[in-house]
Amino acid sequence: MDQITFHHDTVLSDIHLLLPNTRHLMTRLNNVGQPVFVSKFKILRDAERRDSSDGVRGLEETEKYEDRRKDDDTPREDTEEGGGGGGGGGVEPLLDEDGDLDVTHRPRRDSVEISREFICPVILQQSDSALNYEEEEEGDDEGDKCSKDVIKIEHTMATPLEDVGKQVWRGAFLLADFILSESVMFSGATVLELGAGTGVTSIVMATAAKTVYCTDVGFDLLSMCEKNVTLNRHLMEPAGGEVKVRQLDWLQHDLCTDAGEEFSWTEEEVADMFDNTRFIIAADVCYDDELTDGLFRTLYKLCSSFNRPCIIYISIEKRMNFTLRHLDVSCEAYDHFRHCLSQLQDLQDGRCSFTVTQLQTGFPQFLIYERIEHLVGNAQTDIFTFMFLVFKQT
Repeated sequence: MDQITFHHDTVLSDIHLLLPNTRHLMTRLNNVGQPVFVSKFKILRDAERRDSSDGVRGLEETEKYEDRRKDDDTPREDTEEGGGGGGGGGVEPLLDEDGDLDVTHRPRRDSVEISREFICPVILQQSDSALNYEEEEEGDDEGDKCSKDVIKIEHTMATPLEDVGKQVWRGAFLLADFILSESVMFSGATVLELGAGTGVTSIVMATAAKTVYCTDVGFDLLSMCEKNVTLNRHLMEPAGGEVKVRQLDWLQHDLCTDAGEEFSWTEEEVADMFDNTRFIIAADVCYDDELTDGLFRTLYKLCSSFNRPCIIYISIEKRMNFTLRHLDVSCEAYDHFRHCLSQLQDLQDGRCSFTVTQLQTGFPQFLIYERIEHLVGNAQTDIFTFMFLVFKQT
């Protein structure tokens, strides 16, 4: 299994496609037969962290390189006798020790570009050697388990569209960066995450917040999410944060409170959520129009029932596609999201109202991934690869 096999109906997150120097360990098959992998993500600290100025430095280096190249390309007079005509007759090409042409490459825009490699999953076999290998891995991971800087996540790769929540997406990392940069604001708060997927954003939020209700739908996904919460308790315990994995279906009207159902809500938890939630977060949840409609209905229903105003942070990745229907590049899922957003902002029914602000993504980067700022360099403020929006309930 040297390369990932893609099918016409599968999608793969860029986070998993190009992870920096990471061993992708396949640990098991989930209930629907999909391979489950384990990846580690390091939270960068001050000495390692890249901020938005890195891209500027990379651009400055490129410009300096271009200036030097122009100077090098300036025609020089041939001072050797017998030099034939033809312009740079006296300029000799640069050769390496083997006599091959030595080409100077243009530096990358990002001056701290991190080397990345394609996925080469390691599959464990059910044998004694595999068990010994697992023991070695556990021994190697002892430092990671004790480290507050490493997030360990179980996930799948190359899933059908309906299972994309089992992967880690860049929008989740962007939201995690924002949480880590604004940890004081979330300190001691009760937070609700919608469409949590693998739970990485809830785990990061629990490093500051008191209680995080991590919600999604589907037993297999919620089981994976709960496993990830268990794997990362070392991150949450110092701050006293707690993550509760619960089922919340946007297409259903009521919360599941049946004690016989796994991941159901208790009456105390329902009361706590409605009484104390200060923030709602969601990352990369808008890729299907029906689900987007369900998301906005859920937001309105929750906020109109809360006993206090709350702030909603949504991070999404605007994915551009060429469609035969339009014969142009478009992003229909994003356009539908903006339409629903406009409807929610214009809503005036006396129960609640919303103001919407688009936040800039200039906050520090704590996780390693490609944070692409602008898709098109023009004056339109809504042309971003990443959209980071804040709703304030008034």
